Amino acid sequence: MWGPLSRSLGRGLLAAAGRRRRGYARLLLAGPRGGGGGGGRRGTEVTTKPPRVGQGRSGRGLCVVALAALSWFFKSAPAEEEEEEEDDVNEVVESPPSETELKIIQMLKRAKLSIMKKDPEEAERILHEALHLAHKANIKKAIIYTYDMMANLAFMRNQLEKAEKLFKATMSYLLAGGMKQEDNAIIEISLKLASIYATLKKQEFAFAGYEFCISTLERKITKEKALSEEAMPAEEKDNTRLLLGMCYDSYARYLLDVNRLSDAQKMYEKALQISREIRGERHPQTVVLMNDLATTLDAQGHFDEAYTYVKKASELARQIEHPELHRVLSNMAGILMHKASYVEAKYVYEEALKEAELKGDEASIEHIKEELTELASSRGL
Repeated sequence: MWGPLSRSLGRGLLAAAGRRRRGYARLLLAGPRGGGGGGGRRGTEVTTKPPRVGQGRSGRGLCVVALAALSWFFKSAPAEEEEEEEDDVNEVVESPPSETELKIIQMLKRAKLSIMKKDPEEAERILHEALHLAHKANIKKAIIYTYDMMANLAFMRNQLEKAEKLFKATMSYLLAGGMKQEDNAIIEISLKLASIYATLKKQEFAFAGYEFCISTLERKITKEKALSEEAMPAEEKDNTRLLLGMCYDSYARYLLDVNRLSDAQKMYEKALQISREIRGERHPQTVVLMNDLATTLDAQGHFDEAYTYVKKASELARQIEHPELHRVLSNMAGILMHKASYVEAKYVYEEALKEAELKGDEASIEHIKEELTELASSRGL
């Protein structure tokens, strides 16, 4: 998948365990990725040949339901983000911290630094030490935070069975501490688990997980609508809706992967509506969803409707200088081929190739060149 990825690790979960906080879903990381390429700065890349159609996040024949945070939630400026990460680690313990607690904090900071330096083995080693110390001292918040970091790290490294166990351990501690099942932090973990089951082809668990997340959030949003601004700020309500949008998006990718195309279309339409209403038409995530919806429509043979969406996505991508413009253009060219607009498809592929070369996206470059070669041999273009 190729939406802008979150730069944080484990952010928000520990804080959510102790108090209400905005931006819950920012803790979602880049997980195992399908579709090749990517605009994210972290995460384990899965090298795949881009599909002929659907140059967004949804490679046909791939299980592409593993999560990325994308741009559903606001991103902080770098300085603010570093400060927030610092605050999150400091919240592991009560104030004033003991010598043991200070040692755990330093370990977690070192683990985060190792992840930033792309040294996951060192990060995992440090986290195991921190977890051992937290258990020995019985510091519940530190245990939860460390489990969450370990789970996300395993998720990033495509160690899905390990990630599953660690996410379950994190959830168990949160629930044992009094957190309710409808809390956004629990939904986020459930969404990750659903994506893991989908990737592992555990279909029954995947469907149950997605349906739990979506039905729980839909009920929650209905209740929140009746609350006044004083009882619940609009921003917090929006965060819950954005998390629902993320669930629709992830579920749509899974449904597309298992060839339930009309159901995937409905989920994408719902996700797109939320992104438009809260983030706006020009937000990068809105553009991504337009492109993915176009892919789904194209796969069903609705070529004209697909073209309408992908053309709009390409126009917006140009305006906002979207980092994945070349993939949107490649997708549009594929749809034009299905519409038998071969000359126009050639021009769009050529533009996509130039953009892909500027971005250094080798997988997309290879794919686009193959399509141009096919056009030249079969259509004489």
